[in-house]
Amino acid sequence: MKFSELEYQRPDLDLLKEDFFNQISLIEKAEEAEVALKATKHIQEIQNTLGTLSTLVSIRNSINTKDSFYEEETAFWDEHFPIIGEWDTAYYRAVLGSKWRSELENYLPETFFPMAENSLKVFSPEIIPLLQQENKLSTEYSKLQASAEIEFQGQTYNLPGMAKFAQDPDREVRRQASELVSAFYNEHEAEFDRIYDNLVKVRDQIAKTLGFKDFVEVGYLRMNRLDYNRQQVEVYRQEILEHVVPVVNKLYQRQADRLGLESLKPYDLEYKFKTGNAMPQGTPEEILAAGVKMYHELSPETGEFIDFMVDRELLDLVTKPGKASGGYCTYLPDYEAPFIFSNFNGTAADVDVLTHEAGHAFQVFQSRWIQTPECVWPTFESCEIHSMSMEFLAWPWMELFFGSQTLKYKFTHLSGGLIFLPYGVLVDHFQHEVYEHPEMTPAERRATWRRLERQYVPWKQYEADSFLDRGGFWFRQGHIFASPFYYIDYTLAQVCAFQFWKRSQIDDDPSVWTDYLNICRTGGTKSFLKIVAEANLKSPFEPGSLVETVQAIEQYLDDIPESAFQA
Repeated sequence: MKFSELEYQRPDLDLLKEDFFNQISLIEKAEEAEVALKATKHIQEIQNTLGTLSTLVSIRNSINTKDSFYEEETAFWDEHFPIIGEWDTAYYRAVLGSKWRSELENYLPETFFPMAENSLKVFSPEIIPLLQQENKLSTEYSKLQASAEIEFQGQTYNLPGMAKFAQDPDREVRRQASELVSAFYNEHEAEFDRIYDNLVKVRDQIAKTLGFKDFVEVGYLRMNRLDYNRQQVEVYRQEILEHVVPVVNKLYQRQADRLGLESLKPYDLEYKFKTGNAMPQGTPEEILAAGVKMYHELSPETGEFIDFMVDRELLDLVTKPGKASGGYCTYLPDYEAPFIFSNFNGTAADVDVLTHEAGHAFQVFQSRWIQTPECVWPTFESCEIHSMSMEFLAWPWMELFFGSQTLKYKFTHLSGGLIFLPYGVLVDHFQHEVYEHPEMTPAERRATWRRLERQYVPWKQYEADSFLDRGGFWFRQGHIFASPFYYIDYTLAQVCAFQFWKRSQIDDDPSVWTDYLNICRTGGTKSFLKIVAEANLKSPFEPGSLVETVQAIEQYLDDIPESAFQA
C-alpha cells in the first residue's frame, strides 16, 4: 500500500485500555509461562497499533498543518499520550515482577528490562505536580524564544530567520545580525534566568523526592544510558579537549587566512568560503533520482530499501505551503514502514536528508523483525551512529549531487563534524556543573558557561559583546532548557561515525558495510557500548580512542588544496 492509501480511524481508547489491563492481569496472575508470553505479545500488538495511528496523524499533520481533521486528531493524541504512558508503566511493573520473568527474558530483548526499570525509577505519583511544572517551564522557554521579532533590513524576522545572515558575504551584515540576536537575549536576560533557575530547582526537587543524590542521576536514567556513567563521560570530554580542540583551532586559522581576515570574530565562524557553500545540482526530482542510483550501487540491501520507500510514497521531501518546517524520520510499526519528511531548500541539507535521515530509515527498515516497540530504535546516542555513518558511507556518490563542488562539500561536511564536538561536550559539561551545584545563582551559571567556553571553544572571543562575554550564549540552546543531558549523544555518535569514515574512505576496510549492516539489524536490542563493539569500533570512553581517527581527519583536510574551494 502507498502512504496515501493508509487508513486512519481514531481508536476507542476505553476498549483498548480494558484489553491492555486485562493482559496485564494475565501477566500478573499467569500460572503458566505461555500465558504471560501470549499476554505480552498481545500488549505489543496494542502498542504498535497505537504507535501506528498516532504517527500517521503526526506525519499528515506536519505535511499539511492547515488540514483541520489532522489538527484535531493531533490535539486528541497530545491529550491522551500521558494517559497511555501510565498504561505502559503498569505493564512494565507487571513484567518486571512476573514469576515468569526468566521465560519472558528469552522473548523480550535484553535492553527492555533496564529501560523498563529506568522508567519506573524516575516516576512516582508524588512527582506529578513537579513534572507538570517542569513541562510548563519548558513551554514558557519555547514561547519566549518564539516571541522574538527582530527588525533588520526592512523586514521582521524570528530567531531561525536571522540564522541565514551568519553566512552573508558582507561582514558588516553578519556583525549587525549577530548583535541584534544577542540584543534580544540580553533584553530578556532576567526572564531566561528565571525560567532556567526554576527548572533547575524543580529538577533537583524531582531527584531528591525520588531518592537520588542529584538530578544528574535522574537525567542519565531518563536518557537510558544503560552502560556508561558520568565518570566515563568525563574521560571522553577530556579526550575532546586534548585531541580535537587544537585541530579545530587550526581549522579556524585556515578559515581566517582563506577569508583574508586577521582573526575570526564570532559572527565570522559560519562564513566558510568567499565563493559560498557547495550546492547540489538539479531539481528535487533529479536529486531523489540520484539518491536512488546511489543506494542501488551501494548494496543490495540499500537498493531494496530505497525502492520500498519510493514505491510506497514514504518520502515527502519538497517544501510547500502549509507544511511544517524541519525534517525527521519516523516509523509506522503495523506497516513495518519508515517515513522520511523534509523541506528541500536547494542547499546541501537536501542531500543530507538522503544520507542522514535515510540512515535512520534504513536502520529501522532492517530492524522490522523486532516486535518489542521499545527496542526497534536504539537509544539516542546509538541512533545517530546509523544516520551520521550513512552520511560518510555515501561519500563515493557525492559527485552525483555536487559535481565540481564535491571536494568543497566533503571538506565542509568532515570539518563541520569535527568543529561540532567541542561545543557538544561543552553543553554537557555545563549541565553537569549546574545540576551538581543547584544552589548556583544565575550569574554564577553564566560565569561557569564562560569559563567552560574558554576551555572548549577558545576561538569565541566576545570582546565587543558584553552579554556574550559574561556567558549568555547558552540561552539559545534549547536542549539545556527542555531536554537535560540530551546533547552529548550527537558527539558520541559522531566520533563513532568518524571511525566508519576512516575505515571506508582511508583504510578501504572490506568489512565496513557488514559491520554497519549488522548494527542496523540489531536496532535497539543492545546498549550503546555493545553496539559499538558489534560494529568493531573503539569506545569513545577509552583514553586515546580518538587519536588515530582525528589524525586521519586532520591529514585528509590538510591535503585538500584551497583551489578546491574556488568552484
